Parts: sequence; C-alpha cells; structure tokens
Amino acid sequence: MSSKSISNKKSIGVVGMGSFGTAVANILAAKNKVIAYARRAEVVEEINTMHTVDGSKIHEDILGTQDPEYLCKSCDTIFFMVPSAAFQEVIRAFSPFLYPYHMVIHGTKGLCLNLPEGKSLEEVAKISRKNILTMSEVILKETVVIRVGCLAGPNLAKELSAGQPAATVVASRFNEVILEGQRLLRNDKFQVYGNSDIVGVELSGVLKNIIAIASGALAGLGLGENAKGLLISRGMVELVYLGNALGGSLKSFIGLAGIGDLVTTCNSTLSRNYTVGFRLAKGEKLPDILNTMEEVAEGINTVRLMKAFVEGTGMRAPITENLYKVLFEDLKIEEALQYLMKYPFSVDVDFI
Repeated sequence: MSSKSISNKKSIGVVGMGSFGTAVANILAAKNKVIAYARRAEVVEEINTMHTVDGSKIHEDILGTQDPEYLCKSCDTIFFMVPSAAFQEVIRAFSPFLYPYHMVIHGTKGLCLNLPEGKSLEEVAKISRKNILTMSEVILKETVVIRVGCLAGPNLAKELSAGQPAATVVASRFNEVILEGQRLLRNDKFQVYGNSDIVGVELSGVLKNIIAIASGALAGLGLGENAKGLLISRGMVELVYLGNALGGSLKSFIGLAGIGDLVTTCNSTLSRNYTVGFRLAKGEKLPDILNTMEEVAEGINTVRLMKAFVEGTGMRAPITENLYKVLFEDLKIEEALQYLMKYPFSVDVDFI
C-alpha cells in the first residue's frame, strides 16, 4: 500500500490553534479529520465540547489534544502553526514522536537564532547566516523528519476564516510534499501553488514583515499613497538583497509568497505587523503595544535579527536599520523617514 493511500485514511495534524492555525485546520477539516494540538487545556476542552476556538465556530471534524505522542501516532502529515518564539521548544516536545515517514509543513513566518550555548544576541551583536535558522531548518535540526515543507503567501487569517478567495504557496525540496499540501488544502476559494525553493519562500514571508511595520507607520503619520508606493518598491529591493544574502532565490521573492504577501500586509489593518507600525506612529510605546496584542507580530524579532546580520556582513539595509532605531533606540519615525528620503539611491532596480 502506498504512503499516499495510508495518509488518506489517517487524520491530519495541526499544531497551534492561533488565528492562522485555526483557519488552516478548518480548511483541512473540509476533506479530512483533523487532530489539533493546543498547549492550554481550556482550549482543548473548548474545541472538543463547543467546537469553537475563542468563541469562533470551527469544523466539527477537528479533535483537540494536548498529547504530542497521540497526534504523531494518529497523523502522517502534520502542520506546525506556532509563533517563531515558541517554535523550537514545540518542535523539541514533538521530536521524540516524529519519524522519517512523517511529512511536516509549517506556516510560521519567523526566524530562529542559532548561537553557541549561553550566548545572546546582545552579547554577540553581529551574526552571520550560520546563526540564523529558518523554521524548516529548525525542523531538520531537531527531528529525524526528512520531508519538510512550508506554507506562505498573502493569507490573512480573518479572511481565510470568512471563506474569502485567497491563495498560498507550499514550498519544499520534495515534490511529494508540494502535491500533498495541494491535495489537502486546495478548494474552490483557496488556490495552492508549489515552489521548490523552500528557503526563498520562507524568507519572503519573514522579511516582508519588516516592510509591513514601516507601511503601518506611514499610514499612522497620515502620509499618502505615493509614499506607500515608494516604501513598497524600495522595500522589495531590500527584501531581495537580504533574501539573496540568506540563500533565497529571486523567483520566490517576486512570487506570491514575496510580492503578493508584501502588498497584502502593507495595505491591511488585519496585519499585526502593520498594526504595530501604525500604533507607533500614533505615539504609543513598543512595550505597551506588545502587551495589548493577542498574537505575535513576527516582524519585530526579524528587525532585530536582520540588523545584526547586516552589520555582520557589511551590507546596507536602510529601511531595516532605521526601523530598528525606531523600535529599539527611540528614533522618531519622522526622522527615520527624512533619512530614507535623503538616502543616495541612484538606481531603481539593479538585481535583474
């Protein structure tokens, strides 16, 4: 019996029932039974008794659990949908129960710091590519899983949950992972594309969050569409340069997971990263913003890592560098904008 026919008879696993994880679980449950892992007992209880998450209705074929072993034994394909700050910890918790036959697809748009034991980013200041792990690299490092993929694209959870038309990219070095992701997720309102450049697709989803924070700040300042067009176009250039330096391919950055996601998050009040920038521009302090947000804005950590990366490599990334000063060094947004307007760009596009 083929592995595909076996997986058809098994449930599909979803780890993490935040807004995006819940939306993906609902899409999956339209075709298969889903076992969903949640860390908090009250969330599991709500899933199994009320068929809701935080009061929002979910598919009745979703079963909640707090048991990693049970989920891994019951599912051959597992979607990890947890924030990057908790990703490595969660993967380590699941690692004893994951085997090479498992297929793992993650939907986390973040990076993990890979430093020597006991070292922090503040202590090392500058980092190189070896100090940065994408989420697929974390999975490969911490488990014996071989077939790894990622999910990325303009996928605002609230719109997915409402059944509005959308699309995503499943990226993997293994074509069978792409095909399985497409089989499980594709429906009349959700298109699923494939891409073999998993690192490039991951980086696209990660790096665009930097520009989304800046876009929210422009909106918070009340600046116009011309300024936003300038930011997005220059942000795309910066994204490509950073992405190439980290090992991604240009084709991924100009695709759905790159420019598609960039345009969406730079224009949406549903984006957590956009919201951070908007609130900063209105005069709120970063700690106060973070304390009142229900879910993580991944772009904040990405700014910290990329600032250390560009300093370690000698690159320049003016949007990232100035946004770092706004977030962590109390530079006024208006001053950062003035600096960017005077930055001596001489060529529009020079990476094609």
